[in-house]
Amino acid sequence: MRATLWLLALFAVAVASALFAGNNQGTVTIFWPPWRLDLSLNFVLLALALAFTTLYAALRALAALVALPRQAQRWRLQQKERAMHGALLDALAQLMSGRFLRSRKAAQAALEQEASLRSGGTAVPQGEALRVMSHLVAADASHALQDRSARDLHLQQALAAPEGSEAARPLELQEGTQLRAARWALDDREPLAALERLASLSQGAARRTLALRIRLKATRLAQQTQAALDTARLLGKHRAFSPAAAQSIVRGLATELIRNAHDPDQLTAHWMALDPAERDMPELAIHAAQRLAELGGEPAQVRRWLEPVWQQLVERPGDLGDLDARRLVRALETALESLDAQWLARIEAAQQANPRDARLQYLAGVACMQRQLWGKAQQLLSQAAPKLQDAGLRTHAWRHLAQLAERRGDLEGALAAWKSAAQDVA
Repeated sequence: MRATLWLLALFAVAVASALFAGNNQGTVTIFWPPWRLDLSLNFVLLALALAFTTLYAALRALAALVALPRQAQRWRLQQKERAMHGALLDALAQLMSGRFLRSRKAAQAALEQEASLRSGGTAVPQGEALRVMSHLVAADASHALQDRSARDLHLQQALAAPEGSEAARPLELQEGTQLRAARWALDDREPLAALERLASLSQGAARRTLALRIRLKATRLAQQTQAALDTARLLGKHRAFSPAAAQSIVRGLATELIRNAHDPDQLTAHWMALDPAERDMPELAIHAAQRLAELGGEPAQVRRWLEPVWQQLVERPGDLGDLDARRLVRALETALESLDAQWLARIEAAQQANPRDARLQYLAGVACMQRQLWGKAQQLLSQAAPKLQDAGLRTHAWRHLAQLAERRGDLEGALAAWKSAAQDVA
């Protein structure tokens, strides 16, 4: 369409020129005493057009001739910039392919090109970013080559501002350099140095997923369990892990935190610092209760911590694994001292609701022993001992039966029970 319009316009100009020039009888007279020169108006107009065109072409040629040195300089600068960009791209490609020596050499070539341009007073676009990236690539290659001195030198140069440069360094470059340095410190098994690098970041950068992952590894390596647990929670909220993986990591860190408690007060503080969802995890509740019993905590407090897991076992027995159920019975057994009537009623009701569960029969028998209900304890333990699958619980059941037989004066029954216990241990 555009070509058609141009063609129509060209025809219109041609027609208008033909009409004007074909019947134009005008003349132009030039007086130069003692001469007189008569010229056709068409000729004068054509001569003026040719003169203007010739003058314009001559001026353009002169301008191009004057601009040749500047264009040559621009071409040389462009070639150096291309060589610098090419060297940096080559360094990155060699780094990804595992050729670390070649990567470092290419990065140093890029740095030399950038330094040459900067010393010549030429402002290269994104020159500061290219310089920092080249230093980071060279440092990364040196880190892979276990050349710590070269790595630290390139890192310092990446963090330092170039001499004679007033360009502001982008914030992303500073944050990226610190994050990279933190990862190198973590690879060198220096978690405190990695945490120090992370502390220099802004609040927004420190909460990014990459920074949180590095912080999690550093705090775990530095055995800062509470800080690692807080970081794992943030990573779970950021969906950095799958829900199952996040729950597993949080559970492992909380278990380690509970294991490191040295007295009941410290353990209670750690337990209350956990989220409600974490305290509802059966594994954590059982482990915390067992640790509290080991530290000499109150049996009533141990039972309170185990109460949610006990309710789950009674109301939804299929949701609790067999291992957790056995651990729950063992933990409750250690907390049956000064057992109140309420808990005894709970255990008996659970045993009566599940009469085939040998673990509940065993727990009810031990509870009856604590309440000095010898006959009922004898009956329950006798029924539970042969059916218990867990060797530890079965051994304890035979020992309790032996103690009950000794209390009755039944030496033959006590001897048989001790023998059965010894066989399970063997």
